[in-house]
Amino acid sequence: MASTLKKIGIALVALVILIAIALPTLLHKAGIHPAYNGPTTELPGKRALIITTSHAVLNAPGETTGDATGVFASEMTHPYYTFTDGGMKVDVASIQGGEIPIDPQSFARPIRSPEDDRYLADSVFQAKVKNSLNIGEIDFNQYDIIFLSGGWGAAYDLGQSEVLGEKISEAYFNANKMPVIGGVCHGVLGLIQAKDENGKLLIAGRKMTGVTDKQLKQLGITVTPLHPETELRKAGVIYESNTAFIDMFATHVTVDDEKRFVTGQNQNSGLEAAHKMMVVIAERQ
Repeated sequence: MASTLKKIGIALVALVILIAIALPTLLHKAGIHPAYNGPTTELPGKRALIITTSHAVLNAPGETTGDATGVFASEMTHPYYTFTDGGMKVDVASIQGGEIPIDPQSFARPIRSPEDDRYLADSVFQAKVKNSLNIGEIDFNQYDIIFLSGGWGAAYDLGQSEVLGEKISEAYFNANKMPVIGGVCHGVLGLIQAKDENGKLLIAGRKMTGVTDKQLKQLGITVTPLHPETELRKAGVIYESNTAFIDMFATHVTVDDEKRFVTGQNQNSGLEAAHKMMVVIAERQ
């Protein structure tokens, strides 16, 4: 009997190990960080700006303590390497400048992407993250692409930043550059304060996406002050999304009719959104 129980125990341990080894592949096949198989291009000489949150604590408004959060790693690493691999010069900025907080959960082995692994071995990129530019000190008109990364932290400062709204508005009306603007997940909150010369919201009436209210409820994180689907709809956006048995396995990317805004639904959408931004610019040339 003891021998049988020992064999069963060994088999169970082996099974757990096998599942742990296979889990990243299983999650990838289920929809986490899908491969991008669409059109690609190179844009040597062009410039991209990646903007992230500066907020590092997941808490309810008014609270000062909570779990560590920040930008979701892949929502920064996927566009960064897409742009740099395509020959672009990439700057990294945040709402306050300085060291960017990265959600530690986004580096968990089951969901860590190959681009995340590149970042963890990339001293140049790490230096940009540790010493990010302050958005208030940047001329957005220098850039061909402006990409807003998400993560829970973005719910606390991107949509609340009047400076970001003004900078995006100015860049949008730059007839010389005509940058492609967008982002993924909570990053799209950085668009909700951008306005035209008459005070009308720039994103009103445009096709866009961002993380769904359903995904936030399924993950049990609704304490954040702003929710992308809710805020985009309030702003008059024609909101689009895909769904899955759990929305964290879904993905969707939209390009507005004017081809000035490219937005991705969630943490799975960064690769496609970044590539589509580059393709939009290449098609103009």
